[in-house]
Amino acid sequence: MNEMREQSEQLSYSPDSPQSRQTQLHRLPLRERPAGRLVRIGEGALSLVELLALIVGGPQQLEIAVALLAQFDLPGLAQANLSELDAVPGLGEASAARVKAALELARRLALVAAGEKPQICNPTDAAVMMMAEMSHREQETFWVLFLNARNRVIGSQELYRGDLNQSPVRVGEVFREAVRRNCAAIIIGHNHPSGDPSPSPEDVSVTHELASAGKLLGVEVLDHLVIGQQRWVSLRERGLGFDASD
Repeated sequence: MNEMREQSEQLSYSPDSPQSRQTQLHRLPLRERPAGRLVRIGEGALSLVELLALIVGGPQQLEIAVALLAQFDLPGLAQANLSELDAVPGLGEASAARVKAALELARRLALVAAGEKPQICNPTDAAVMMMAEMSHREQETFWVLFLNARNRVIGSQELYRGDLNQSPVRVGEVFREAVRRNCAAIIIGHNHPSGDPSPSPEDVSVTHELASAGKLLGVEVLDHLVIGQQRWVSLRERGLGFDASD
């Protein structure tokens, strides 16, 4: 819901709309500019455009922020490299570097927050954690989230990196750390660097093998998530690889 509201706020700054001519920085009163609004009402009330404009800086910050979000959107910005950002008219290398630095800080903060043992209540909770690690990767990676009896994350582990078709997932390796930690459940996930999170037949087969092994070991496999670019798929929700009785 918040994302939809922020997106609608972004549209009000569209450079092709009549409103955009009224929102150029030099035509806004000081208290209505992004910096003034942050001081007056707090950063939580600012739109994505305004937050990004503050990072970009300069007299054209609003127009450039709109152009960045229109071309990349927020997850796309995290994946874009400096040269791609620098190619956006008006941005420049220094501002592009500030944008990348801010996004990296956000990524590291998400990892720190993950150490507070968040509770996984649904696939979206797990996807948010995994996307922070995997959505920007250019190589395929395979991760395991370790959960206690209350579905709180007590750790995570990257098991594989590279072409997983060439490096078969080994049941023993997946569950070794889970058994050592006395976990009640795990969630597995991997990314598709192509950006398409559609599960492959191999993904379904691996899910079934691990779910069956988990029953024998007393460690439930709650889900298998496939992470793509800005999208993800829960094999549990799609009924792929899990028995109907699970």
